[in-house]
Amino acid sequence: MQGTIESDVCGQISLERSQAVDGMNTTMPMPRILIADDQEEMVRTIAMTLANECDIIGTAKDGKRAIELVTQLLPDILVLDISMPKENGIEAAWHLKRLASPTRIIFVTAHTDPDFVEAALSAGALGYVWKESMASDLAPAVRAVLQGNRFTSPSIPLY
Repeated sequence: MQGTIESDVCGQISLERSQAVDGMNTTMPMPRILIADDQEEMVRTIAMTLANECDIIGTAKDGKRAIELVTQLLPDILVLDISMPKENGIEAAWHLKRLASPTRIIFVTAHTDPDFVEAALSAGALGYVWKESMASDLAPAVRAVLQGNRFTSPSIPLY
């Protein structure tokens, strides 16, 4: 049976569920996302923004737990807040960088100060999304980061 191919929000190619290859139904795997933010409402908002096109594999409420889950679950992308308890997002990103984690990091944060942007990118993040622009910027950030490119919300001043 011939199925259609369409581009999804995460920039991956997905096959219609009805497509069969050699008699077997197949679909391309969706990017695996871990969300780390100490605000439950923000975690829900991020998950809802990405849920249809990405596989949300877990959540963490602090940087220390985010590091543990990244090493256990090996997500494709960690969506990370800066201001969190136990270990903030910048510290967690540095920790993952020292571990040479292949997980790509996108910060979703309220901080727009260029010093925070520079600290996040220096710690290994490829994406930096302002929470106020998340609805329009998070999906493009995921697409860019999955391709190994950097993404910064256009509304954030660059250093």
